[in-house]
Amino acid sequence: MQFKNLRAIREDRDIKQKEIAKILNVSQNTYSQYETGVIALTAEVLIKLSAFYGVSIDYLLDQTDNPKISK
Repeated sequence: MQFKNLRAIREDRDIKQKEIAKILNVSQNTYSQYETGVIALTAEVLIKLSAFYGVSIDYLLDQTDNPKISK
């Protein structure tokens, strides 16, 4: 399962996969596989990405079109 919001938010901010991979301490290939759904996203990775982008995990997983974090 591809995650369109995960890829779109990265591209909208002109960030390369290699840069995000470095933040997550994984290879660029591993990060690419997260985006395409080849490798499942772990809770730890989702939390880091949510904090980095300032969006909800539901948004990253395409469960909503609203990127805002609910409190």
